[in-house]
Amino acid sequence: MAANGEVRGKRKNSPIKVLDRPSKIYKQNPYPDEAENGHSSQDDPYSMEIDGEDRISPPPITATADSAEWQATIEKVVRNVVSIHFCQTCSFDTDSAISSEATGFVVDAERGYILTNRHVVGAGPFWGYCIFDNHEECDVYPVYRDPVHDFGILRFDPKAIKYMPLTELKLRPDLAKVGVEIRVVGNDAGEKLSILSGVISRLDRNAPEYGEGYSDFNTNYIQAAAAASGGSSGSPVVNLDGHAVALQAGGRADGAATDYFLPLDRPLRALECIRKGEAIARGTIQTQWVIKPFDECRRLGLTSKWEAAIRKGFPTETGMLVAEIVLPEGPADKYLEEGDVLIRVNGDLLTQFVKLDSILDSSVGQKVSLLVQRGGKDVEVELSVGDLHAITPDRFVTVAGGSFHNLSYQQARLYAVPVKGVYVCEAAGSFKFEATESGWIIESIDQRKTPDLDTFIKVISTIPDRARVVVTYKHLRDLHTVNTSIIHIDRHWSDKMRMAIRNDNTGVWDFTELAPPLPAAPPARCKANFARLDTVGHPAAAEVIQSFVRVSCTMPLKLDGFPRARKIGFGLVINADKGLVIVSRAVVPFDLCDISLTIAESIIVEAKVMFLHPLANYAIIQYDPSLVDAPVKSAKLATETIKQGAPTTFLGFNQNLRAVVTPTTVTDITAVAIPSNASAPRYRAINLDAITVDTGLSGQCGSGVLIREDGTVEALWLSYLGERSPSNQKDVEYHLGLATPTLLPIVNQINSSITPSLRILNVETNIVQMSQCRIMGVSESWIAKVAEANPSRHQLFMVRKIDCAPPTGYDDQSLHEGDIILTLNDKLITRVSELDIMYDHEYLDAVIVRRGEEMSLRVPTIPTSDLDTSRAVIFCGAVLHAPHHAVRQQISKLHSEVYVSVRTRGSPAYQYGLAPTNFITAVNDVPTPTLTDFVKEANKVPDNTYFRLRVVTFDNVPWVATMKKCEHYFPTMEFVKEA
Repeated sequence: MAANGEVRGKRKNSPIKVLDRPSKIYKQNPYPDEAENGHSSQDDPYSMEIDGEDRISPPPITATADSAEWQATIEKVVRNVVSIHFCQTCSFDTDSAISSEATGFVVDAERGYILTNRHVVGAGPFWGYCIFDNHEECDVYPVYRDPVHDFGILRFDPKAIKYMPLTELKLRPDLAKVGVEIRVVGNDAGEKLSILSGVISRLDRNAPEYGEGYSDFNTNYIQAAAAASGGSSGSPVVNLDGHAVALQAGGRADGAATDYFLPLDRPLRALECIRKGEAIARGTIQTQWVIKPFDECRRLGLTSKWEAAIRKGFPTETGMLVAEIVLPEGPADKYLEEGDVLIRVNGDLLTQFVKLDSILDSSVGQKVSLLVQRGGKDVEVELSVGDLHAITPDRFVTVAGGSFHNLSYQQARLYAVPVKGVYVCEAAGSFKFEATESGWIIESIDQRKTPDLDTFIKVISTIPDRARVVVTYKHLRDLHTVNTSIIHIDRHWSDKMRMAIRNDNTGVWDFTELAPPLPAAPPARCKANFARLDTVGHPAAAEVIQSFVRVSCTMPLKLDGFPRARKIGFGLVINADKGLVIVSRAVVPFDLCDISLTIAESIIVEAKVMFLHPLANYAIIQYDPSLVDAPVKSAKLATETIKQGAPTTFLGFNQNLRAVVTPTTVTDITAVAIPSNASAPRYRAINLDAITVDTGLSGQCGSGVLIREDGTVEALWLSYLGERSPSNQKDVEYHLGLATPTLLPIVNQINSSITPSLRILNVETNIVQMSQCRIMGVSESWIAKVAEANPSRHQLFMVRKIDCAPPTGYDDQSLHEGDIILTLNDKLITRVSELDIMYDHEYLDAVIVRRGEEMSLRVPTIPTSDLDTSRAVIFCGAVLHAPHHAVRQQISKLHSEVYVSVRTRGSPAYQYGLAPTNFITAVNDVPTPTLTDFVKEANKVPDNTYFRLRVVTFDNVPWVATMKKCEHYFPTMEFVKEA
């Protein structure tokens, strides 16, 4: 436990206060319940927008009036400062996929080099552009990002800047001195330049720590007392002569007026190497050093003799370098120890990081000798200097939905572990482990060790599609625990295995395809018996348990606003001979998915979707019964509706997937309205009678049944997906019963090998009582008929909401909002189940009351065949498809058939603001009413060029988006359902 009572994290604690990095200006997400493709905000990479290590700093404040000299200097400097708009296109190493803005400045106008922060350039794929002070724009490409220090260099084409002379800022690390007045010229939220004033107060503070994620180390930082905190990543710190003396890097999290800057010694060296076309050598002994003052060094064992020698050799120094972390299995392991005070390197006294870096960088592959003091004793060691670039990943492989690379020095240093192992940089697809998105190390797959990426590739290449294999893995925060899971290898939705390798000559990552997927092995028939249900006094439940199967549904693509990538529940077998199972649509929301059934907790078989009910919240799926040698029983469904107050037995499956049984009573059967999810429409059940029971277990179980004493199933117990809670951003699921008689018409058709083709009224209704009906114009004779037809419920139904109009509009026979429905085809409608008459009729003869007048209509119904998504297009990181049924239920007008379902973090769609629930109506002013029209026009747009999209928001607000196409990182793809 920490001193304040909080649980201390796994990470080795640093003596340096955790600080706020001046923010890359993150694009705020106005769609809190947006589910990114493959990752929802609850479980999946398409969610949280701001990672903890890059918190938004307070907004910069422009400095007060400057002297004429400073004004002249600033006028020269601002021409060199650029606003960098960029995407880190995928998660890699310590970086998540993001779209952001930052600052940089030109350091070589002739060759086109820009200096900025390493956490801007990033360790992984980068895609971006910069905007100069006169608002000219050009693409930028990474040339170098330091493995450790927080600087990187971008390249641009100087010829692309035509309307202003290019100049550069000179890097003068030697001019950074205590007392020097400075200005920080930065990008304020991507809109204008901000100028902060300050005075350098220290040159020898330790590098700031940003918690988990990337942090600089093994360097001193410059501290300044600034007039305001804030600024922007990559801002130049200039003196009165207009020379860059440091690079903006960090600020105090508590709002104190203090900024931290990276010295420019190592950036200047890297720039000179690049100019000469030389490789930038970086050496390491895998040891983190920190500056400690002499008083602390004395407590660690520094003798007075060595302190006197250091003070004599370096009169201005007040501290020395002390080993903070020595990585296991590194060059210094077993030679150096934490707490060692560094005295000499190669025979020379040494107290500064710059000199240590210089020695190591010039000694890669060679030996260096170190003299340290440990507990008052001199210890001299000779160490081999390793290549820092060799332990900094420059490649990753994507397979089965996940992405992997060798563990980096950054991650190893963060957790004080050896630099080895296969790191899961994108825990998605088959490798979606538990609730944590990152930090996993793969130990083995299919009983074979995977110590490095090359071995991992060899192993995964031999595993066929759809295979289930054992994987063992650890989390960097808990290396004491080995986790074991069985995963389902997906090489059909994610069929390609691709290797990405960084190319600093072009500034992009080159992709190559590796081993093709091996075909799935033919399934084999397996034998099993159901475990006995250990309950006393419930023999019917023991029988019904043999009609339940566990259903696992994995969605490779986020469609229809559904927020999860994987759902688990239970389904009820309704025909064991044909392998038919009924399950909630909160578990199986659509048919672009992989469904696995576990039978008798022993046999796993694949299943497919046979039918999705458009309104009643259930799906019917089918498995191959010839593969199952187990006593699976068809559930017997009741033909009479259960009554309020009736005794029944509740059999459900709780959160631990365990069966629970209890006798109970039906407390109510009433029409309910599942709340819609306003910010991202997704499937919900409407126009239904829901059953509630008198037991607390009902709220704990998302799957189950209500059964009679003879084992007849009177109702299904289902999960109903509702709204997302605004307080905790979690999806609300309602657990309610559905009477089985309403299922029988559909079940009978499917049992007869007939695919139901339903028609529905495109309305949502709610109950109105007779007191309300009388006020709204229903006659006394109708009120009397209602009382006679339904003695237990004196009610009618009013049209609360109608779906959006078809392109041709509604005719004069359509229902309107506020209509009270009296009869359909001469049948008085007082129960929800009586609305089922709509399923089999193209038109319904209706008697209604509208605005107090009774009238007759011939109401058209609509087919449901086109309500399910059958085609999806991935374009610039956005998933597009026709508006699904939930959208049509919640909107009054469809602006086009091109609907944005989700978008990927770090994509052009995210960068340029194309958001979920938007409708695209035109590409480059060419109307695109359908998805086919959109694909045709989008394919005409050349890669890496701008185009215009006309967009309408869900709230009917039109706007124009300009976007740049990026086929290299975000290729256009289509998913089309087979006929």
